[in-house]
Amino acid sequence: MRRASQSSDQTDAAPFWRVRALAEMTVGEWESLCDRCGLCCRLKDLDDETGEITYTSVACRLLNIETCACSDYGNRHEHVPDCIRLDPATIAGIRWLPSSCAYRLLAAGEDLPEWHPLVTGDPESAHRAGFNVCDRVVSETDLS
Repeated sequence: MRRASQSSDQTDAAPFWRVRALAEMTVGEWESLCDRCGLCCRLKDLDDETGEITYTSVACRLLNIETCACSDYGNRHEHVPDCIRLDPATIAGIRWLPSSCAYRLLAAGEDLPEWHPLVTGDPESAHRAGFNVCDRVVSETDLS
């Protein structure tokens, strides 16, 4: 009987990303999966003939390259109409997400990496681990 209680306690204490499917998450849980690496905000070229994706060293004009955060996240689709909306229904079909992306990992049945902010409790842990584009891109606005 004690074992069952311990097992139940462990389930209750399990992080949300281990016990809920992406489609079952609240908006807050979904948004917290993003580690703010900025990798998905890099501009990409798609070869129409081969389907090959080439990542550029240019970031979306809304990406603040000092903080790796979108400067107008809530209204980004108004400013950048081709900014892709990530949701549980489309995540598996988006090939260009980085292999470290929490959405991609969880959709594939994997766990979050050890450096992810939800795992460490530190919002800067992805940046400290080198998972960001902040020092490797220029802003699209700098090219004008």
